[in-house]
Amino acid sequence: MKLPEQSSPLPLKFYQRDTVTVAKDLLGKGLFVRKNKARFLCEIVEVEAYLGKHDEASHSFRGPTQRNQSMFQVGGTAYVYLIYGFYFCVNVVTEEKGVGSAVLLRAAAPLSGHKEMQKNRKLKELSRPEQLLSGPGKLAQALGIDRAFDGKKFNRPDFKIIDLGNVLSESAISSSPRIGISKAKDQHLRFFIKNSPWLSR
Repeated sequence: MKLPEQSSPLPLKFYQRDTVTVAKDLLGKGLFVRKNKARFLCEIVEVEAYLGKHDEASHSFRGPTQRNQSMFQVGGTAYVYLIYGFYFCVNVVTEEKGVGSAVLLRAAAPLSGHKEMQKNRKLKELSRPEQLLSGPGKLAQALGIDRAFDGKKFNRPDFKIIDLGNVLSESAISSSPRIGISKAKDQHLRFFIKNSPWLSR
């Protein structure tokens, strides 16, 4: 089996498609991050799609700003933003340059680098391992993703999404309204692997 460092990243064309399609196809894929001496790998299990100017809940709904400019880059770019003044969230930009659509990575299952993830989360003990990456802020914090990652492409040797060989049927994927938003709340644009213990709470 290849080490994550040896695995090829998904081609950028993977992201330059319909946002909902990309969101579903990201489930079961691996996010690899190498930062300093730490190496992290996790399996994406939960995402939310944001549809640019057609979506009132999207950061890009009203057009480009200094904060959201990475959302308007070509698909395969990272959009990282700060919430509550402390937590970062990481998104995968989709479609063509200028569209402003993206997929928020909400939760993941840790595959390697558990101890460093726990250290980054500032957890002395982890009584419930399934909560290590069970939310967008937790995920970014555990993997050491901060604003410095904003604008990076997901095809770098130290920052990439890879194919783990998982094949998910349509019946293995569930959807629901998105979490923690005040607009466009009725749209089922949250997608997740059904019955995964690693989902956000």
